[in-house]
Amino acid sequence: MEKSPFGNDQAMAFSRLLSRPSKVVIVTHYRPDADALGSSLGLAGYLKKKGHQVSVITPSDFPGFLKWMPGSEGVSVVRKNNPATQQESESLIGSAEIIFCLDFSSLKRIETLEEPVRKASAIKVMIDHHLEPEKFAEYELWDVKSASTAGLIFQLIEMLGDQHLIDPAIASCLYAGLMTDTGGFRHNNTGAREFEIAAKLTMAGAVPNQVASSVYDSNSINRLRLNGYVLLNKLTILKEFNTAYVCLTGEELDRFEAQTGDTEGLVNMGLSVEGVRMSVLMHDREGIVKISFRSSGDFSVNDLARKHFSGGGHRNASGGSSKESLEATLQRFIDLLPSYREFLTKN
Repeated sequence: MEKSPFGNDQAMAFSRLLSRPSKVVIVTHYRPDADALGSSLGLAGYLKKKGHQVSVITPSDFPGFLKWMPGSEGVSVVRKNNPATQQESESLIGSAEIIFCLDFSSLKRIETLEEPVRKASAIKVMIDHHLEPEKFAEYELWDVKSASTAGLIFQLIEMLGDQHLIDPAIASCLYAGLMTDTGGFRHNNTGAREFEIAAKLTMAGAVPNQVASSVYDSNSINRLRLNGYVLLNKLTILKEFNTAYVCLTGEELDRFEAQTGDTEGLVNMGLSVEGVRMSVLMHDREGIVKISFRSSGDFSVNDLARKHFSGGGHRNASGGSSKESLEATLQRFIDLLPSYREFLTKN
């Protein structure tokens, strides 16, 4: 494997941090994807083997197609319509000695858990690969060149000399995160390191075709019908700007009984259209417009999302949000396109 981005000093620091059993909380971002949940459950499985008392918390529910992941049944989920879940999570955070923050680089990404984590007396550890991280943690494993947080968790375990503790359950969770954040090893963030990690996880017991089937071949009929509706009625191409977009109202999502994760992947459909360099998905949920940006080549949607839509992420994959109406958000986005024409249309 190519040289680890982490040095000997970090290895010793983490070894000392984890040298005695502690009360550990692992928290990941709102609406967790496979990398967020897979890295959290993979790390939890490892830390439990080291004798730590571990709780995994998500600030919202997660997609049904990720419930196959070993350990997912024990995740503490914050639900907006159930204040007791917020109280339970705050109690766990308040009593933790170590808090791992996985797959996000800004505490605003954990919504109602931001202040409890920020104020917690626990040692905070941030493990992530997104751009421009907020400096809130005492320990950091941050590498923007890494394709996934799951890959960073594998490297942490390997750095600590504990690769032998990775069992099939841990390996499967980490493989799912690596697989999805590379788009099935298709995105331009896929390099030799990703294939080498995938190989080692496979040797540890992950079964690639089973993980892929669990993630990609587990659709509800409503999700498939939503995809068809989007392709037929909602996908708009702006040839002048090599841009595709989809806007979904709350009513449309309700029509297809959309659940968390059902819109995942829709933004990539636009990017697959010949000639399109940027694809955008906007959907209205509970008064907030959530936006997903994807691009190809050297056009940075991270810059666009960060400057105009309170977001960020990666160069070619970012998110944002807007408190304006869906119609006003779309119009603001369209009005921005002429200023990006040169970058969107150059060969």
